Amino acid sequence: MELEDINTIAVLGAGNMGHGIAEVAAMAGYDVNLRDIKDEFVQNGYEQIEWSLNKLAENDQLSQDEADAALDRVTPLVDMEEACGNADVVIEAVPEKMEIKKDVYGELEEVAPDDAIFATNTSSLSITELADVTERPKQFCGMHFFNPPVRMPLVEVISGAETAEETLDTIEALAEDFGKSPVRVHKDSPGFIVNRILVPLMNEACWLVHNDEATIAEVDSTTKYGMGLPMGSFELGDQVGNDVSFHVLEYMNEVLGEAYEPCPLLEEKVENEELGKKTGKGFYDYEDGDGVDIPTDEQSDLVEKRLIASMANEAAKLIGNDVAPPESIDEATKLGAGFPDGPVKVVDEFGLENALEALEEAYEETGHERYEPADYLQERADEVGTFYDAEEDDDAGVEFEAIRVEYPGEMVGHVVIDRPHRMNTISGELLDELSEAIDLLEDDDDVRAILITGEGEKAFSAGADVQSMAAGGADPLGAVELSKKGQETFGKLEASDLPVVAGIDGFCLGGGMELATCTDIRVASERSEFGQPELDLGLLPGWGGTQRLANVIGEGPAKEIILTADRYEAEAMEQFGFVKEVVDNDDLEDVAFDLAADLAGGPPIATKYTKRAMLAGRHDTEAGLEYEASAFGQLMATDDLMEGITAFMGDGDPDFQGK
Repeated sequence: MELEDINTIAVLGAGNMGHGIAEVAAMAGYDVNLRDIKDEFVQNGYEQIEWSLNKLAENDQLSQDEADAALDRVTPLVDMEEACGNADVVIEAVPEKMEIKKDVYGELEEVAPDDAIFATNTSSLSITELADVTERPKQFCGMHFFNPPVRMPLVEVISGAETAEETLDTIEALAEDFGKSPVRVHKDSPGFIVNRILVPLMNEACWLVHNDEATIAEVDSTTKYGMGLPMGSFELGDQVGNDVSFHVLEYMNEVLGEAYEPCPLLEEKVENEELGKKTGKGFYDYEDGDGVDIPTDEQSDLVEKRLIASMANEAAKLIGNDVAPPESIDEATKLGAGFPDGPVKVVDEFGLENALEALEEAYEETGHERYEPADYLQERADEVGTFYDAEEDDDAGVEFEAIRVEYPGEMVGHVVIDRPHRMNTISGELLDELSEAIDLLEDDDDVRAILITGEGEKAFSAGADVQSMAAGGADPLGAVELSKKGQETFGKLEASDLPVVAGIDGFCLGGGMELATCTDIRVASERSEFGQPELDLGLLPGWGGTQRLANVIGEGPAKEIILTADRYEAEAMEQFGFVKEVVDNDDLEDVAFDLAADLAGGPPIATKYTKRAMLAGRHDTEAGLEYEASAFGQLMATDDLMEGITAFMGDGDPDFQGK
C-alpha cells in the first residue's frame, strides 16, 4: 500500500494518546474512525479533540474553519467492524498491557480489510509478539507517538521481525504527512530508542538516591543545570508517571535481564500510589503549587558520571545490535525528549574511555548487571574512542551541531539555526558556531550575502536556552561572560562586510530578536511573533538589545517593546520599521532568499564600505562622514564603478566582480 492509497484511518483507544493521534490524522485531512469499548470513553475522546481544535484556532495555529473541518472528519464509534471495516490503516493505542493488545488484534483481524496496515502505538512492547496474533506480520509495525501527539514532533517507526520494507516506508510517509518527524527503529527491541535511553537513566537516578550516593536535589540539579537536560531526572519521572517507568522496566527486566531491575525506591513510589503529577505526589509534592524546586548549584560529578555512563551503555547496545545508528538515537532523543544535544554526542564528548571506566568501577563495587559494559562500548572505546566516526564536511571542512551552513546558489550563504526540538533557542555552543560560520562565509569568495533562518515553522528563535541561562545565573561572573559572548557574536554579524538578511518564521523572541536586530534587512511570515520578554523574568536584554534595537527603530518604540515585554505581531513590527515586509507563510523562504540573492548581486566593495560607514557614524556622525568621504574616493577607482556606469548607460544589468 502506498501513501496515496490511504484515505481512512481507524484509531483504537480514545484515551490521551488515542484521541491525540486521531486529532493529528484529522488535521492532516484523513477521515478518522475513533473507537473505544464504551460510548462514554469514545465520546470523552471526541470532546477532547473538539476542545483541542478550538484552542488551536483561538491561538491562531489554524483557522476556525480548518478546526471545524477536522472535527467533521472524526467519527466516534464503539462497534469494531463499523470502525475498522473500511480502514486503510489501523493505529492501535489501547492500554499498555500485552494481553489487552493481543485481544484487540484478535478481534481486529476478523473485520479489517486484507490489505490494511496495523500500527501499534506501544512505547516498549514487542512488535513481533503482537504481530504474531494477526495473519499479516508483514503489514504490521510500530508507530510510536509521543505525548501529547498534537505537539510532539517525533514518531518512532519500528520494524517487527517480519515487517515488510514497504509497510515501514508507507508508515514513515504517513507520519510525515501528519507533519511529524519519523525515525526508523530497525529492530524490535524493548523501549525502542527514546525509552531505552530515558527509562534506564531515570532508574539509575533512583539507584543513586536509594544507595545514599546522592540526594534528589543533587541528581536533578546535575541533570537539569549541569548536563543541560530539559528536566531533572525525578522531575521527568513525575511528569511521565512513575508507574509508567516502573512497568517499562519490568518488561525490560523480563526480556533483557537483571540489568533493568527496577530500583526499590521507584517500586515503593508505585506501591504507595505516589505516581507523580497525576496523583498529586511523586518524588515531589504537587498538592500545593508546582512542587518542583531544583537548586541550580548542587551539581555532583558522581551523578553526572553515572548518568552519562548509563546513556553510553544503552546507546552501545542499540548501535551494536543494529537497532538504530548514532544519528537516529540523537535525533529521536532530541525530538522526543527535548535533549539539547543527543546522548551519543554527549557521550562522545565525555569520552567512551571515561564512560567505560565509570561502569567498570561501579560494577566492581556493586556487581549489579546494569553496570556491566556492553561489548560494543568496549570495542569502540578501544578502537576509536567515540561512537561517531570522524567525517569531514565536504562543503566547507567544518562540521556544526547547533546550526547548518548551506549554499543554495546565487552567491548566498545560508545559516540555519538547527535546534527545532528546542524552538531554535540560542545556547553557548550555538554562539560559538555562529561566530565560526560568519568567519567561514566571509572568507568564501563565492559568498556575497548571508541569509539566516530557523529550522521548522515554529520559531526563528524563541530566545536564549533557558537551561544555559539558569546554569550561568548561579554565577554572576558566568552570566556576565555569557552576555559578553552574545554581544560579541551578534556584533560580529552586525559588522560583517556582507549584507545579512533574516527570514523570520514563527517566534522571534528575546535573544532571537536580538540576533535578528543585528541583521541588515528582515522579512517575516504572517504567523511570526516578536518580543523582548526579559523584563518579565527579572532580566534585561543581555545580548545587545538595550542598545541596538533603538538604532534600528528609534528609542521610543524600542523602549515600548523592551519595557512592556509584550508580544507583537509581524504587521506591528513592519509598522515599527523593524521588518521590511510581511509575506504569506508559504512564501517566506522564497522571498527571503530572493532578497539575499538580490543583495549578493550588488557591488561587494561598495556594499562593504557602505556598511562600515553607517556603523562608524552610528554614535559619531563626524567619524561616519569622514569614512564615507574616504570610501567614496576609493570606489571611484574600482572596476565595479565602470561596470555599473556602463550597465546604466546601456540599460542593462551590471555584473559586479568585486574589483
